[in-house]
Amino acid sequence: MGPVADPNPHPDLPETETRPLPDPARPPQPRAPSLGRNAALGITQIVLWGGSFFLMAVLGEPIVRATGWPQGIVVGALSLAILVSGLLSPWVGRRIRRHGGRPVLMAGSLVIALGQVLMALAPNLPVFLLAWVVVGIGMAGALYDPLFAAIGQAYGVSARGAMTQIAIASGFAITLCWPASSFLVDAIGWRGTCLVYAALAAFVVVPLFAWALPGQDRNPPAKAALPPEAGAAPLVSPAGQGPLPGERILAITFTSAAVIMTAISVQLLVLLQAKGVAASTAVALSTLIGPSQVGARILELVFGRRAHPAWALLVSSGSVGLGLAILAMAPSLAWLGIVLYGVGNGMRTVVRGTLPLTLYGQGDYAAVMGRLARMPLLGQAATPLACGTLAAWFGLDALLELMLAVAVLNVGLSVVVARRAVRRARA
Repeated sequence: MGPVADPNPHPDLPETETRPLPDPARPPQPRAPSLGRNAALGITQIVLWGGSFFLMAVLGEPIVRATGWPQGIVVGALSLAILVSGLLSPWVGRRIRRHGGRPVLMAGSLVIALGQVLMALAPNLPVFLLAWVVVGIGMAGALYDPLFAAIGQAYGVSARGAMTQIAIASGFAITLCWPASSFLVDAIGWRGTCLVYAALAAFVVVPLFAWALPGQDRNPPAKAALPPEAGAAPLVSPAGQGPLPGERILAITFTSAAVIMTAISVQLLVLLQAKGVAASTAVALSTLIGPSQVGARILELVFGRRAHPAWALLVSSGSVGLGLAILAMAPSLAWLGIVLYGVGNGMRTVVRGTLPLTLYGQGDYAAVMGRLARMPLLGQAATPLACGTLAAWFGLDALLELMLAVAVLNVGLSVVVARRAVRRARA
């Protein structure tokens, strides 16, 4: 590294944002994480998603049966956690920008573990709901968005491949965690299952984060040089304050995609049965989502690394929209619709990390990711209740048509975002 002529080369930044000179006694951080570290980070996401976002799909019924608590409130506790997570995401992004990702994600994992212990010990429904509030606080600091913010800030454009590899590994979360949770419930009950996930978060995930994430030895640069194929110089803002140009429409685009994903995860089985698909066949078809997601991420890793992420955004939104159209208009081809939906949703996970990094650069990335996470999470929190209400009032066919309309909106927004991004990259 060459000498630093001015300790504050960006006079538009306040003095508190001045970057200290690197310590020559400390070894430089690697330019990109290794495959082993990426696999370790994928394992963290399998454990954390399995013990939070995907937990109630298995534990909901056993909890209601054992406690007699209202099923709607028990299942709705997840929406409460997602709401809390969305509200805290911008704050978490700022903490990552200032302190680096390692301490934030380690703390988030411990908070999730604390919430899971509180859940296991909950003597009544209010304490159970409080436990999910605590889990939501941890989710804001330990799931995909803060993890991508951490590695994007640390590694810049070199993080794109790492994000895809992490998404590939963690794409097996449902495949692994639902059977494991079901086995644990049968063996040690739902409270014991919560304690097992808490132990995994505290004694497996936290050490993996400590090993696989880089430390923060200096503030990230305000601008990160991008290779020619990735786009033009990133947009930046002083001290990470925003929103930045185009950030709002990008947030709306991500929100519409997140709403569709949540609605499908909640309603897919009943939607298929409403279209005449047998229950056992519907369950079998739903298993196609996981392999389709992982397959799309592998294709992105192999063929998409030199393409602008805006093209992946178009593939994602178009695949989801086409998949829902097939489900609505050609139920006999439901398998194809589900595969296309899985491809689009798998690509979406990667795009929401790589596109903001290309557009806004390494310096502002963590703060931008925190802001971009809020609206999608709030949309996800409201989606289960909205879907249930709409299905009860207007029927499942109307719900599927509404989801298709949201998918069309998502395609239109994606086209607008992609055109702006590609035009700017060519400028």
